[in-house]
Amino acid sequence: MLRFPRTIRLDPSDTLVFERAAEPGEWAVSGAFVFWNQDLATLGQKQRVALRSGFLGIDSLGWSTLAIVTEATEADRQAMGERLASQLLEKFGAPDLNAARVAAEEEVAFAASLCDHPPQTLLAVQRSVENGEIRERFRTLRPREAAAGADRLHAHARAFTFHEVEGDIEPAEEVDLLGMIRNDRRTDRT
Repeated sequence: MLRFPRTIRLDPSDTLVFERAAEPGEWAVSGAFVFWNQDLATLGQKQRVALRSGFLGIDSLGWSTLAIVTEATEADRQAMGERLASQLLEKFGAPDLNAARVAAEEEVAFAASLCDHPPQTLLAVQRSVENGEIRERFRTLRPREAAAGADRLHAHARAFTFHEVEGDIEPAEEVDLLGMIRNDRRTDRT
């Protein structure tokens, strides 16, 4: 089985930071080629964010901060290549379909090379411009091991633990909400 990155959206932030956010579940490539032959100094804020940290969704040409390693078939790989080739021809000015297919296959092969990790591994990219060239660094984020005996919902949720202490007397907490509201109203009038 082959492995390729798919876009993933863990929260709505991609819809805010990118001009166009990729739809969750799209096949993805690095996307650095989008910035080839552009004056990077003229990029807008959202374009700079995409340059700095985005994966490109093949269908929407939208950006995703993270991608997830996903198993795929040979038919998926071929469909990715054909879809990206048609995007390169239509949107990026490839000279002909053959040249677009060659470039698309290179991008798809590079995307596959990023997925030499177990399925469900998250991928993140960090790009910088050094000596006029775009440099890419990729990181992986793997799920923590499940806590022993924990149910599926709480298997990884161990930021805090609570312990009941016997014999400890807790102070009584009383909050006078009405009094607080009255004091706020008095403060607003003065």
